Amino acid sequence: MFSSSSTLRPLALGSYLALIGWVAMWHGVISPHPHVNPIGVAIAWILPLLLPLLGILRGKAYTHAWANFILMFYFLHALTILWVDVGERWLAAIELALTSFSFVCNVYYAKRKGQEEGLGLKKLSQVEKEEKARFEQ
Repeated sequence: MFSSSSTLRPLALGSYLALIGWVAMWHGVISPHPHVNPIGVAIAWILPLLLPLLGILRGKAYTHAWANFILMFYFLHALTILWVDVGERWLAAIELALTSFSFVCNVYYAKRKGQEEGLGLKKLSQVEKEEKARFEQ
């Protein structure tokens, strides 16, 4: 699909930053909670997304990979709102699309970047051969 990590990096970074912006806009401006400080709620919602941001900005494959665990929280939130709240379905649909796109871009970027850096898991058959050779000596 994509030949190198340099093709995927702008997509992965852009979709992640777009999700941060969307979550901040949704909870802080577009549909703030009526009984709570909207800025505080927006900060609480974007705080988990800021944890891997430095590694994502630096283009680290490992950070892109584990950031997907955080994205799953937003994926589940969007699915829940789609099911429960008719009034905010369009907001949740955008969050779901951004989260899904960011997830896919992060997976492919981490894979390609890891391959380019020589990182990766050995095939099971190779591990078995190495263990067999080590114990036969």
